Amino acid sequence: MTILCVRFQLPPMYEAALPGLLGLLEEFTPVVQALPPDGALADLRGAERYFGRTALELASVIRVRALALHGVDCVIGAGPGPMTARMALREARPGRTRAVDADEVREFLAGQPVVALPGVGARTARTLCEYGLDTLGRVAAAPLSTLQRLVGARAGRELHEKANGVDRGRVVPNAVSRSLAAERPFTRDELDPGRHRRALLSAAEELGARLRALDKVCRGLTLTVRYADRSATTRTRTLPEPTAHSPALTRTAYGLYEALGLQRARVRAVALRAEGLDPAEQAAHQLTFDPVDEKVRRIEEVADRVRAKFGPRALMPGSLAA
Repeated sequence: MTILCVRFQLPPMYEAALPGLLGLLEEFTPVVQALPPDGALADLRGAERYFGRTALELASVIRVRALALHGVDCVIGAGPGPMTARMALREARPGRTRAVDADEVREFLAGQPVVALPGVGARTARTLCEYGLDTLGRVAAAPLSTLQRLVGARAGRELHEKANGVDRGRVVPNAVSRSLAAERPFTRDELDPGRHRRALLSAAEELGARLRALDKVCRGLTLTVRYADRSATTRTRTLPEPTAHSPALTRTAYGLYEALGLQRARVRAVALRAEGLDPAEQAAHQLTFDPVDEKVRRIEEVADRVRAKFGPRALMPGSLAA
């Protein structure tokens, strides 16, 4: 076990603490990949040799330091590769690292639902389940040619390899500066899709305002839905054009949410992340000659000036929806 997947239990709207927590991980290894808004992957191969401790022992030290220095607890999954570590994280609990040894990977994967595999979306999972391939054990036992007919040649080969424990992923060091996030937790587990959509509207407007304040645009949007059982679903979509326009972000957020097809899901929080930030001056806007769109953009400019003068709470979330 050389890879840790760490999720810090940050308070809502407290993403600003993530860079400091990444710095804590970088005290053990320079190979740290941020997984915003609250997680990271860390490759400890060199650290195990340098410190003379196992990955599990280092995980315990990381948890203690996160609590002592930042007041933040964390859950940790450990495995021989990034995929296994991320899946192990789903079964981790505070104070206990969920570890999967290299010789346990296939057995660990066999009982997992196919949707638990990173990279398998709802559509692919539905297709596989229609043919009885509802667990990774059954996917691993299926002929490669069958999987390729169902999901395509390349995707089928990757699915077959991952289900059999072949993890070709690696930890890629990065930073969190090329993204922004906004999270909306619910005071209780929320079943109402209308409240989910209102939370997405509020988060999209916040992201748009923050992007425009930084003179940035984003090229993609990621939706994370956290459920009552502590599991989460994450989906990403590339925008038609780089933008900081709140209605465009809202439409994309709604599209991501509707694509999940949630039915009676007990949602604990929703989070949106603007990915691939670029300077606004480098972005081109396709003119639509839509008077409504132009009016909304002018209202946004006025609202941004009000926020700059009177603070971010000068306008209530959702006030531009009309």
